[in-house]
Amino acid sequence: MAKKQEQVADGIEAVESALSRSEQFIEDNQHILTTVVVIVIAVVGLYLGYNKFYLLPLEDEAQSQMFVAEQHFERDSFNLALNGDLNYPGFLGIIDDYSPTKAANLANYYAGISYLHLGQFESAIEYLEAFSSNDKMLKPISLGAIGDASMELGNKEEAASFYIKAAKASENEFTTPIYLMKAGQAYELVGDNKNALKVYKQIKEKYKKSAEGRVIEKYITRAEINIK
Repeated sequence: MAKKQEQVADGIEAVESALSRSEQFIEDNQHILTTVVVIVIAVVGLYLGYNKFYLLPLEDEAQSQMFVAEQHFERDSFNLALNGDLNYPGFLGIIDDYSPTKAANLANYYAGISYLHLGQFESAIEYLEAFSSNDKMLKPISLGAIGDASMELGNKEEAASFYIKAAKASENEFTTPIYLMKAGQAYELVGDNKNALKVYKQIKEKYKKSAEGRVIEKYITRAEINIK
């Protein structure tokens, strides 16, 4: 019993000693600690102020300025969509003038798709690669569009790689079978019939009701014949 009480007493003494050392440390470094706290508060304040008084108004302005470019895009007026008109900037202007905003990021997507339609495939890849999103539709479409541009440039293996990325980006009944089919066709063009057969079978097993699934048997048969 006495030994247990002694252990408890030693524990209390150790805690008191630690507290004393902590208090002494705070007292010895009070100026430094105060400075650190002030800096942290200042940084947080600057961040909140940047978002509220600069970034949010800039975002609103960018979205309002991009509205007309989006209308040109929807009408397939891709040059106007990219370069703007006399009153409103195009997607390229939005990217340059509002770079920190979400609108500028989205403008990269629109610019890439516009260049793809105009046959400027290297520019299409440049802007699509600058676009970042986890949107369930925009992400696979942007990756698939890079695949399309790569295919047009003759980079079939790279195109297949991006089609696979697009298929995996957001697995669904619409975009996934489309990009699996494109990947399979790209694989066939480079003579990689094994991988072509693999993705065709994936369409058959998982996306049988899709448009691609309804015609997939002939692609499977062709790939199987070419493997032998």
